[in-house]
Amino acid sequence: MSPARWLSLALLLAIVCFATWKVDAWRYGKQLADLNAEHQTELTRLANASSALILQEQDKRIALEQWLAASDQAHYRALTDEKTKQALLRDRLATADLRLSVQLDATAATGCDAVQATTGAGGVVHGAARAQLDPAHAQRIIGITSDGDQGLIALRACQSYVRLIE
Repeated sequence: MSPARWLSLALLLAIVCFATWKVDAWRYGKQLADLNAEHQTELTRLANASSALILQEQDKRIALEQWLAASDQAHYRALTDEKTKQALLRDRLATADLRLSVQLDATAATGCDAVQATTGAGGVVHGAARAQLDPAHAQRIIGITSDGDQGLIALRACQSYVRLIE
């Protein structure tokens, strides 16, 4: 074989190799472009799903904040109403406009100091005998009940919050 023939054969082989390499490069390039497009689509889908979850959680947080604000307002209103009632009651006790009394247990009393369980026919008070409390003691009792009422209002607020988050 002549060197020209070898040269043309080598040239033909180089052209075939180059053409094969170019076709493979185009095919692999297309596959890479397709994979890149799929990857980008998947990333977009994940970003959209993540955005939707974030929006859901923000909506939940906003709803919870609104509920807490309304609950705080209701709790504050209940506390101030109760404090106002207690203050009015204390004022009425201080001015002797109102007197606290307790019912006496006539069956437990013995001896000549016993109070009658019922009044006579000429009496004005009907029912069991009662004793009036000293205004200072009445004020302390009202203070204790006021603290208890405030505690109950706070407990109700906590219970409603716990029911909401369950």
